[in-house]
Amino acid sequence: MAGQRQDGQGIGLFGAVLAAGLVALQPGPAAADEGGMSFWLPGIFGSLAAVPQQPGVSVTSIYYHTSVTADAAVARAKEIGAGLLPVSISASVQAGLGSTADLAIVVPTYTFASPVLGGQATIGLMTVAGRNSTSIDAFLNATALIGPFAVSGSRFFNVSETVTGVGDLYPQFFMRWNAGVNNYMAYVTGDIPVGAYDPTRIANIGIGHGAVDGGFGYTYFNPATGHEFSAVAGLTYNFKNPDTQYQNGVDFHLDWGASQFVTKQLQIGLVGYLYQQLSCDSGSGDRVGCFESRVMSVGAQVGYIVPMGEVQGYLNLKAYKEFESENRPEGWNVWLTLMLSPAAAPPPPSATAAKRMSYK
Repeated sequence: MAGQRQDGQGIGLFGAVLAAGLVALQPGPAAADEGGMSFWLPGIFGSLAAVPQQPGVSVTSIYYHTSVTADAAVARAKEIGAGLLPVSISASVQAGLGSTADLAIVVPTYTFASPVLGGQATIGLMTVAGRNSTSIDAFLNATALIGPFAVSGSRFFNVSETVTGVGDLYPQFFMRWNAGVNNYMAYVTGDIPVGAYDPTRIANIGIGHGAVDGGFGYTYFNPATGHEFSAVAGLTYNFKNPDTQYQNGVDFHLDWGASQFVTKQLQIGLVGYLYQQLSCDSGSGDRVGCFESRVMSVGAQVGYIVPMGEVQGYLNLKAYKEFESENRPEGWNVWLTLMLSPAAAPPPPSATAAKRMSYK
């Protein structure tokens, strides 16, 4: 991995259809939670999230691109977290943060054929690699205490960083149940912080601390009409960052998708998410206060099922535009996913067909 820093001045056919990131978790494009980013990346779940999958090994490959900006509050928090802005300075900051990330995500999963608790169990592990570029432009009016004297001044500075490397590891466990057109899901996932992370950087790929996330999902899907709606809600508990002694609050997130299969292979629809931090940040390293974050988004999606013999492919493209952000970068993101899974087994011949064949 490499980092660069530049300082300027200062079920059946549809069972395998999972939208981009349905089984994937990845870190945000900027720094750790104390920089306004969360373990949970909104938009991970989408259409058909709770629909059971085909038993066996599946592999999901995702290209994820995001571009976000943030105001002075987020930029100042990130500067303080990286040690660029001493807490002893009383400052008025006019600043802006910009970040782009390009991530390659590979998610192998295994779905058990034997029922578990009356449903279907799936385990998986996500791996991430990619590039993150973050920059801050700021104009600082500050007063610093030097001994018994107060010294005032102003300064413009730019800080830019680019990091290329691997991210954390994200183990996953899913349970899914089917009851006609109704599908239900429960999941738990977490973060093993082994990715590219440095508390003195403003750009990272790993988040620097562990986390546990769990929740429930529902999908209505009618193959006869092609109507579909999914919603998945969950909560994240973040462990304290051992490098910064900063602990992010509890997060709530809701991802949803609604789509129509216009043919048996082509799907179009809408997607969206809500992310809201429920409790304040804390820890001895918290030098920016409560810093609860929020963001909302809506977008569009298109999917296409590609039969490939014993393997079935599903290609999905979805894009989100964010709004109503608070203490968090806001922008847009795009997911391009290719999922390869076992093809659905052909239905067994009916008793009538078997009887007819016996007379030939």
